[in-house]
Amino acid sequence: MFGVTDPGVEAAVRAFVKLMRAGRTVLSRIEPALARQGLTATQFGVLEALLHKGPLTQRELGAKVLTSAGNMTAVVDKLARRGFVARAPNPADRREVHVTLTPEGRAFIEALFPAHAAEIARAMAALTPAELEALGEPLRRLGKGGASS
Repeated sequence: MFGVTDPGVEAAVRAFVKLMRAGRTVLSRIEPALARQGLTATQFGVLEALLHKGPLTQRELGAKVLTSAGNMTAVVDKLARRGFVARAPNPADRREVHVTLTPEGRAFIEALFPAHAAEIARAMAALTPAELEALGEPLRRLGKGGASS
């Protein structure tokens, strides 16, 4: 494959291409439903993280949804303008600001999440439940940067 002679490298490249195609395919199926709600995937990710994890700093949110600090500021600003989130200083450390769901934001994401989860399930319906389960651990290791270098 294009001058690659190491079978491990070739296998990694092939798996990477398949992973990226699959991810883009699933995203292309779920993003329109989010757009109809006026959300990007990143905005949804922030709301979902706050719903399931509670208040988080913008840095923590950025790590959860894999976006830069600058982009996270813009995302939180947009969600705050919609009344979905609020920023609250940490009384123990005023340098730290937590992002929290407002009651409106909580109601919005709680109503939206089940439909979103069902849309994900439809987008991934080509795999059996056993195949989806089997994917979990290897993808978790990849997501945690499990490869040693």
